[in-house]
Amino acid sequence: MSLTTFIQSETPSKPALSVDHLEQLYQERSLVNYAAGLTIPLQPNHLYIICRGMVQLHTIHADGNETIVGLCGPTMAFGASLTHLHPYWATALSDTDLLPLSLAEIESSPALSAALLPQLVRRLQQSEAWLAFSGKRLVTDRLRSLIMQLAQDFGQVGPNGVRIKVRLTHHQLATIIGTTRVTVTRLLRDFKDEGWLSVHRRQLIVTPQTLGMPLYGEAMVHPA
Repeated sequence: MSLTTFIQSETPSKPALSVDHLEQLYQERSLVNYAAGLTIPLQPNHLYIICRGMVQLHTIHADGNETIVGLCGPTMAFGASLTHLHPYWATALSDTDLLPLSLAEIESSPALSAALLPQLVRRLQQSEAWLAFSGKRLVTDRLRSLIMQLAQDFGQVGPNGVRIKVRLTHHQLATIIGTTRVTVTRLLRDFKDEGWLSVHRRQLIVTPQTLGMPLYGEAMVHPA
């Protein structure tokens, strides 16, 4: 079964793109595997769908400092075709399986294009959220907003709060919000003291109700 045939076989009431659906494509399509820490070569005129793992997207500012401009998880799409940033590259944050698709293949299939649209919307929403908190003057506000956004994008509800399933180092968090690792370490300690953040097995756990900031979206409707 081809990718197009598979997408067209989905019922309108069932999302056409999910990890389970991607599993069914394994027999027909060759996935590209990257170990954690490896740079992912981005071919022009291609998109990449994440079947497993996490990917971080990078660029370099004019002052030479590297920054992380996005994070992508399962079913999300990324590629050089979606940005005008240069340089721009992707790194596997964990062991990652990717499904590459050419733009020509996507453009030739309205069903496939429709299946990808919600994932591209997720990337746009994430980009605008990051842009919004990057303009906040106080580093404390930027880090708090980033953690809340990560909980919404990659969180899983559990008995103790919303567990953020992506593991980021203090340096990576600092790179995203434009501060130092030392500052992030101090602020995370402050957030723990405030009672709305905890850490278990290197994963952040958020209890947003403590801040009077309810979370919306997928994280709140899929319990662990």
